[in-house]
Formats: sequence, structure tokens, C-alpha cells
Amino acid sequence: MQDLLKKMRDRVLVHFAGPQMTTPVPRLSVAISHSVCDPETTMCGPGFCLVLQGTKQLVIGSHTLNQGPGRSFASLVELPATRCLFETANHEPYVAVGFTVDPLLLGELLADLPPPAPSLPEPSSFSVAEGTAELLEAWSQHLRLLDAPGDIAALARPRERELLYRLLQSAHGLVLRQFVCEEGSRAQIRKAIAWMRSHFDQPVAVKTLAEVAGMSVPAFNRHFRSATATSPIQYQKALRLQAARQFLSKGNDVTRTAQAVGYDSVSQFSREYSRRFERSPKQDSLAMRDERAQPPAAMI
Repeated sequence: MQDLLKKMRDRVLVHFAGPQMTTPVPRLSVAISHSVCDPETTMCGPGFCLVLQGTKQLVIGSHTLNQGPGRSFASLVELPATRCLFETANHEPYVAVGFTVDPLLLGELLADLPPPAPSLPEPSSFSVAEGTAELLEAWSQHLRLLDAPGDIAALARPRERELLYRLLQSAHGLVLRQFVCEEGSRAQIRKAIAWMRSHFDQPVAVKTLAEVAGMSVPAFNRHFRSATATSPIQYQKALRLQAARQFLSKGNDVTRTAQAVGYDSVSQFSREYSRRFERSPKQDSLAMRDERAQPPAAMI
């Protein structure tokens, strides 16, 4: 499997220099970092990430997850996290590939497969798994399309279907099935999170979120924390501040940014931003401009 990981890494490095790029292959992205990354606060978007070289550490609530080469991370929902990237011992770059889920294709695949056992426990909304030979080969086949852009239109969909199938057979299977599940607490929490994302700049009451999810307030709080490792109020704050960082990276001033993400008080915004990103909005804006930095990646 090490040889396969090396071939995948080399293919990514031939086509991309970094730091993060979309690819011509639908829903496939790559990330490359040539330096050790200090811990940074970010939002991990839904989907999958496979590390090809280097190490990534994610802290989600009380969970510390480590990914080395061949390990993949799956997330059903966007998760507030602290991320740190490490190079290899030979000072080679961190290299990873990301993959987001097409619910329509996944639904078609599941329709052709036997249903899961009815007594399965409620799945987690995120997981880390070791790559099997079959799963890594499916990743590799998908990446080979980078060498032949003319094949993408004809071959991307069947290779994506195979990758989804191998992911279903892996330790990520329970998480992946939830992407098209319309019942159960995880589906209800996803509805509430979708509502929060479209109303993140507005005041929100937990009672309203519970109604969107179709739960009582105590049940909603319990299931929300189980799914995201944080509370609804802290989750909304993370959404606001991550959006604020994107506004600042585009040259908006602090006052305009605070108002755009729903803060009435600029001083409160500055305090909460500084607490989350460990520097003030103005300092962070200058640093992003000087370094020509992009907002932190959502997934990989």
C-alpha cells in the first residue's frame, strides 16, 4: 500500500503546487502544504479527506484525531475544529486529497445494494479509518483521471461510484449512508444546520432550531452536541466568525465585516474573533493580505 500511496502523492504533485485547489474532476480537490502549520481554527466541511503524505491532527470538541498516510477522515456535517499539519521527517510537503459526496449518485448506488441491518446503532457524524487496499485503489483510479482530462466526462461517474462503494464497505460506511438518510436524529440535525447556515447572520433561538429539527429542546441540544461536539450557540458563532474571516480576506474593513455577519457591537465581534483566531480582526486582515493567504480550507 505504501507504493500505491507514493504513486498517488506523485500524481498530485505533478499536477499541482498547492496550497489547495479544485481539480477538473468533479467533487475532487487536493491540498498541499510545504511548511508545518501552527494550530488553526477552521470549519471542516462535509465529505472525505485522505492523507497521502505527512500528518494532520484535528481536534473536534474533546476528540483528537490523527491522520497519517493512508488514513481518511469523514464528516457528515460541517464541524468546528482546530487543525494542525505536519511535514514528514524528510521535510517533504503534506499532501492530501478531498472528496465531496453527490447525494444523487450515492442514492442510486444504495438502491442497488442490500439494506443495512435494522439494529445498527446511531452513527457518529465523523470518523477516521485506515485505508484498505481496495479503498486506496479506488482513490487511485479516480486520481488517474488527472492524467487524462479527456476521459473525465466518460469515466468520472463510474469511478466515483466505485469510490463510494468502497467507502461504504469501510469504517466510514455508517457516516456515508447518512448523507441520503431522511430519517433519524442525524437527518434532523442536518436540517437544523442547513437552516443555521442560511440564517447565520441573524439572532437564533434554540427553540426555533429545535422546531426546524422536529425535536424537543432537550433532545435537540443532546443530539446536536453528539453530532457536532459543540452547542448550537457556539456552532452559530463559529459559522459567523469563519464567514467574517472570509470577508476580511477580501479587503473589507472590521466594522463592515462585523455588521455583515450579524454583530451589532464591533467591540464584541473583535473580542470573539480574537478569542477564536488568537489575533484581532485587523491583525488577521493585515496578515492575510501580507501573506496573500486564503481563508482556511473547509475540508482538507
